[in-house]
Amino acid sequence: MFATPQSLHFEAPLPLQGGASLRDYRLSYETYGTLNAERSNAVLICHALNASHHVAGVYEGQANSEGWWDNMIGPGKPVDTNRFFVIGVNNLGSCFGSTGPMHANPDTPGRVYGADFPVVTVEDWVNAQARLLDALGIQTLAAVMGGSLGGMQALSWTLQYPDRVRHAVVVASAPNLTAENIAFNEVARRAIVTDPDFHGGHFYEHGTVPKRGLRIARMIGHITYLSDDVMNEKFGRQLREAVLDSASGYKYSTQDVEFQIESYLRYQGDKFAEYFDANTYLLITRALDYFDPARAFGGDLSQALQRATCKFLLVSFTTDWRFSPKRSREIVKALLDNQRDVSYAEIDAPHGHDAFLLDDPRYMGVVRSYFDSMAQGAAA
Repeated sequence: MFATPQSLHFEAPLPLQGGASLRDYRLSYETYGTLNAERSNAVLICHALNASHHVAGVYEGQANSEGWWDNMIGPGKPVDTNRFFVIGVNNLGSCFGSTGPMHANPDTPGRVYGADFPVVTVEDWVNAQARLLDALGIQTLAAVMGGSLGGMQALSWTLQYPDRVRHAVVVASAPNLTAENIAFNEVARRAIVTDPDFHGGHFYEHGTVPKRGLRIARMIGHITYLSDDVMNEKFGRQLREAVLDSASGYKYSTQDVEFQIESYLRYQGDKFAEYFDANTYLLITRALDYFDPARAFGGDLSQALQRATCKFLLVSFTTDWRFSPKRSREIVKALLDNQRDVSYAEIDAPHGHDAFLLDDPRYMGVVRSYFDSMAQGAAA
């Protein structure tokens, strides 16, 4: 399946939760499958921290260009594009096509936004996505789906536009971040903003990239995405390069790479720093921090989710400690308190938070069954 990136321009200002607004912006998106005559088979996919609108398929003539959820979405796959019209959209503030910090600021001609790009929230992204659907002539979604931060957007859709969603699929997500999760995000942000090449977020004008900070931010993130079991199975205490004339094999160095896990983290950090934008990292992690639909209801999640009327599928993974099953069960309980139609699967998978991107047959089977039922219900 070949993918074709598209882009839509929006002139009208988008009011943001923080009090600012964005005008003259673009949203990048891709679609897969065919929208039916009733315009009733659309599925919106919401992305997480470092993903994009390129959800599935490949770009013609480009090797290794598979979409980030290509195992999940496509012809004959759990989210079957022979049945559903799937939309992937890149969020505002990202660095993969939609308007973000590296783009021209219409209020300061000749300059890019940089650190002046306004803070955006999950709710702001959902409002922008709704505008895209309006432009595509889609009033109601068959489903909205996402994992991790994408799951937060899917949940927010059911609260902001309850009449426009029939099903929500929320995978490896949470109703808000714990203090520990906010702490991880803050350490990552401090690594970036204290990099001398950051220049207060206006590094573009200085011709620099805060790669040191981005590397460390990514290394911190990767630790939280993997389970302890997977880390030990994959790396254990293996040395990258044992010293042959040393009984221990150690180099006895504080700065050289000793262990394979160190090498892996440095590799991931180096790769990330080559393609991701530092201001985007700050914006997206802050959007994660701010998401908390129960906050306006004194912390009462059941009351907050009263507005949701659609059917739900929630999936969690036993070894995911970043967004643990306990957090998904909080959402399930709040929905059941409101007598909503909820399906819940807790998958015993060893992969940690990254499991939502991987090919666990039980996970894929749950999603396939849910979408099969959805398609059969629509056809009935």
